[in-house]
Amino acid sequence: MPAIAADAFLAHLQPLCGQAFAGRIVADTPAATGNDPFVGKPLVMHVRECGNNEIRIPFHVGDDRSRTWVLTRTAGGLRLKHDHRHADGTPDATTMYGGDTATAGTAERQEFPVDADSQALFTREGRTVSNTNTWAMELHPGRSFVYELARPGRLFRVEFDLAHPVAPPPAPWGSKN
Repeated sequence: MPAIAADAFLAHLQPLCGQAFAGRIVADTPAATGNDPFVGKPLVMHVRECGNNEIRIPFHVGDDRSRTWVLTRTAGGLRLKHDHRHADGTPDATTMYGGDTATAGTAERQEFPVDADSQALFTREGRTVSNTNTWAMELHPGRSFVYELARPGRLFRVEFDLAHPVAPPPAPWGSKN
């Protein structure tokens, strides 16, 4: 099976299963304007569900439990999808977007360029600026986990402190358990 780095990345995530970690915005360029949902809110990731080929990581922004990152092992590497839900558990109109790794990456960093299905979704919604997104995740065991969104003219990074777990938050919206 190819993409040994993908397997190493998932293996580094496995020991974190069940744990939650506080984060902080370390890059937001250009800075968001208006009602940025992330500014001034506690940011918590919870490595909640860990299977052999899929890991689900809810990302809580204050009381908003709508976001879950879904990492799945594919034949060629990893897939990242963003599962967005409403408080009643129903899927948001903008959900399950993301992409597959295009390169092997490393055991510490994996990058996910936007896929064609996500581009079609963004185009339907009039958000064509997102059609050049690349998401990335970095994992430095015992130190930090980073979630990143990058595209021309935009960089957003949240760093989570793996050295100091926090109490796990409530289940994400739409969770069956």
